[in-house]
Amino acid sequence: MHPSIHAVANGDKPAFITAETGEVVTYRQLDRRSNQGAHLFREAGLQTGDMVALFLTNGPRFLETVWAAQRSGLYYVCMPVRLTASELRYMIEDAGAKALVFSAGLADTVREAVDGLGDLALFATDGEAGFARSFERLRDAMPDTPIADEAPGQDMLYSSGTTGHPKGIKRPRPAGGIDEPTPVTNLARSLYGMDADSIYLCPAPLYHSAPLRYSMSVNQLGGTVIVMTKFDPEEALRLIERHRVTHAQWVPTHFVRMLKLPEAVRERYDHSSLRSTFHAAAPCPVEIKQAMIDWWGPIVHEYYSSTELNGFTAATAEEWLAHKGTVGRAIIGEIRICDENDDPLPPRREGMVYFEKGNPIEYHNDPEKTAAAYNRHGWTSVGDIGWVDEEGYLYLTDRQSFMIISGGVNIYPQEIENLLVTHPRVADAAVIGAPDPDLGERVVAVVQPLDWSDAGDALAAELDTFLRKGLSPVKMPKRIEFMRELPRQPTGKLFKRLIRDRFREAAAAPAA
Repeated sequence: MHPSIHAVANGDKPAFITAETGEVVTYRQLDRRSNQGAHLFREAGLQTGDMVALFLTNGPRFLETVWAAQRSGLYYVCMPVRLTASELRYMIEDAGAKALVFSAGLADTVREAVDGLGDLALFATDGEAGFARSFERLRDAMPDTPIADEAPGQDMLYSSGTTGHPKGIKRPRPAGGIDEPTPVTNLARSLYGMDADSIYLCPAPLYHSAPLRYSMSVNQLGGTVIVMTKFDPEEALRLIERHRVTHAQWVPTHFVRMLKLPEAVRERYDHSSLRSTFHAAAPCPVEIKQAMIDWWGPIVHEYYSSTELNGFTAATAEEWLAHKGTVGRAIIGEIRICDENDDPLPPRREGMVYFEKGNPIEYHNDPEKTAAAYNRHGWTSVGDIGWVDEEGYLYLTDRQSFMIISGGVNIYPQEIENLLVTHPRVADAAVIGAPDPDLGERVVAVVQPLDWSDAGDALAAELDTFLRKGLSPVKMPKRIEFMRELPRQPTGKLFKRLIRDRFREAAAAPAA
């Protein structure tokens, strides 16, 4: 299973279509361009097992470049396009990337990020950047035959580390050939019936794990991916009708926004082509999930996993209707719920969610975080809290280490807290999530000023300006509250739950 196979069997078939522009890349074009990209990577000095950083907006260049890396045996490090220069630089250096391919529209951020980095090969796509070479121009001059040492590559995507900095989730490269189906491809076939006839709508950024992996799975199977550059609820419905979309992957925020469209708008578009849709990334309110099933029928399925892919659960719409609120039963690994002593708990007892006999976890350059993902039994966890019923269905009850999920995006409070406490007028800081009807959660900062008399609107505005210099917009607090002294344990650990409960009502109020 590989685009190169489909290029021979059905070369004129669209591999992916950019929704906003209508640009089509066929399997024949994808095969040629990915071969040429692989030659360019080798010419740039990248060998099997090396890292290539991708700082790309959604569109054809993203998938063309990923497939070039995939058949070159490279780790492709896909980075969020809303990173600040300092955040981008950190990821490039931490990954040890030997090359960076970026969208020319992001050149200003890249220029600042790579200043002084030295031997990093720089390639710009979809335009020119004076400090980098044109990826397309160089690629298109390369041979369109496979490189001599083809090997399967692997994504390395970033999560939060023990210090609050993101850490690369490094999974082993596949041992077989470039055409071996990935675990996600096997899941896409078995759970959702994906095949060569699938037309898959990707409404989310490709630098996230699920959109990337499912889009590549569709290409492995010979289907067509419809890529949205930016989500819009009515546009998504229009695309489903126009392209006769059969499959789509969502986050709950997408559901909320589509359901808030006027009924006349929702009824305007034909969604009868949909065979299976599925969602994850954040807990979905029961009433939202029920409304989607009422609208689309019993084709709205759910799964629970992580970028680490140490385990995987799934629930069909029918299973969910019989066990409302569940995220499913184990497909990869076996679920184990443990107490604080790592002792297994019986059904309906809440504890840490572990997977036994799942996939191993490794965090790049962070052996401490890697070790912390395992308990004394050797079972792995990403820190979520939940319980199982007598039939083995999993229910989640809390977030991973108070991680904030806003609009389906994981936001790690420690990074924001670490930046806040560097401000000269801040003694301590905590960042929490407050309920938001559209985003799921909003980011709220609770600050302990060095001098309590400074607490107020002026300091809040000053901190807002300060944070914008170091944080992506999605991570910015929507409110800044003040507290005389933040509660901490003797070990120095914040009593985050106490802070969250105290400020939950005030934090949930609309910002002024």
